[in-house]
Amino acid sequence: MAFGTQDDTDDVMNEINMTPLVDVMLVLLIIFIITVPVMKHAVNIDLPRASSTPQDTKPQTVRLSVDAQGRYFWNEQQVPEADLEPRLQAAAALNPQPELHLRGDKEARYEKVAQALAAAQRSGLRKIGFVTEPEPR
Repeated sequence: MAFGTQDDTDDVMNEINMTPLVDVMLVLLIIFIITVPVMKHAVNIDLPRASSTPQDTKPQTVRLSVDAQGRYFWNEQQVPEADLEPRLQAAAALNPQPELHLRGDKEARYEKVAQALAAAQRSGLRKIGFVTEPEPR
C-alpha cells in the first residue's frame, strides 16, 4: 500500500445532483395542480347587506378674526369683546363641535389674538386652527 496514491473510487464529485431537485419540483407541481381547483369552489352563504355611503356630517366652521385695531369678528360680523366668550361656550356645547379658525391681522397686537385663543380653550373648544396666507412667489 502506497501512501501518496488514491483509488479511482475516492474521487470527489464536482457536479450537483439534479435528480432530487427535479423530484421535489414535480411533487410541488402536482400538489399545486390538485389544490387550485379546490380553492375555486366556495361555500355559498347569504351575507347581510350594509350601506357603504359615507356620512357627510361635517362640523361647521367658526371663523374668528382679529383686525389691526383689536376688534373681534365672528363669521365676519363684529362682536364686542364681552360677547366673545359666551359665543365660544355656546359653540363648544354643540355636537359635533365646530372647528374654530382663528385669523389674526399681522398688524394686530398679539395680546388680542392670545386672549381669543385662551377664551377658546377655556370654553372647551378642541379643534382650533390658525389661518394664514402663503407668501407670494
